[in-house]
Amino acid sequence: MAEGNTAPSSTGCAVIAIDDGEQSLWAFNWYVTNFHKPGNKVILLHVPESYINATTMSPGRVMELQRESDGKTTDLKQKFIDKASKLGIEAEFRVENADKPGHAIVDVAQKENATFVVTGTRGMGKFRRTIMGSVSDFVVHHAHCPVLVCRHKDK
Repeated sequence: MAEGNTAPSSTGCAVIAIDDGEQSLWAFNWYVTNFHKPGNKVILLHVPESYINATTMSPGRVMELQRESDGKTTDLKQKFIDKASKLGIEAEFRVENADKPGHAIVDVAQKENATFVVTGTRGMGKFRRTIMGSVSDFVVHHAHCPVLVCRHKDK
């Protein structure tokens, strides 16, 4: 790293967007290796898929999908809290239910007065990103603080 390290001060707050993709794990590991300082508040933020407004499915199917989502969230929490703990990092795992994950990430970062946000990206092409939208793109354009988007290129 160059002189004048730009890593946040020891009193910073990092909001790390977490999902079950390998991009989240890559982003978490990159943060730990390159940015984390003792004293940083770390919020591991997960915005699970919501099936509450699913009107084209039967209520039974919606409940089944919601149970699956809840189970995945529990597993994700255990995985990342264990990983942080083994590295000596105190982290809070927070779940925000929202229709749009990008909005939830920006809102939590604002409420927590985050120093920065860390997120992974799937590396979609311009066309797919335009059609489907991109959580990381939304966060970059709407967060009140710097956003680190970690992209892991295939070897």
